[in-house]
Amino acid sequence: MADVRRGARGSRGVRAVGAALCAAALAVAAAGCSDDGDGPSSAASKAASAASSAASRGADVVASATAEAQQKFNDFKDGVDAKGDVKLGDVKSDGDRTTVPVTVDNGASDTKSYVVQVGFRNGDDKLVDTVVLNVNDVRGGDSKDATARSTHSLDGDITAEVSRALRH
Repeated sequence: MADVRRGARGSRGVRAVGAALCAAALAVAAAGCSDDGDGPSSAASKAASAASSAASRGADVVASATAEAQQKFNDFKDGVDAKGDVKLGDVKSDGDRTTVPVTVDNGASDTKSYVVQVGFRNGDDKLVDTVVLNVNDVRGGDSKDATARSTHSLDGDITAEVSRALRH
């Protein structure tokens, strides 16, 4: 597993959840010193609501990427399972995105095209992003390299997996 760390750029997804949780913790701590008549339980409730909203936005990003991936697979007609033809390299940071090299080996005798879904998971093995890439015109008996690039900033220990792959 590669430890992928980011700078201050990007605030969607997992990063938003972390920021909201920090804000929630500060709000709870500050609530004990409040003079506005709201008690600590009211401030804690507001902070929990903010954290829940941020977590929901992070989940929405992954759900949107997953739905888009499904649509791309639906558009790919007459495909044959080719997950075993795809290998991933080491996960790396590339600016504010996470990337992983993808190699497709075409064991068939004629040229094939592939659609590959790569899932990015955090240290808790939670899916935090998914992308789909097309690897077109891989000659029979040959291989072709591509790169899967996350749709948003990912923090922490990030791993990648081939979720699905089809060839035609």
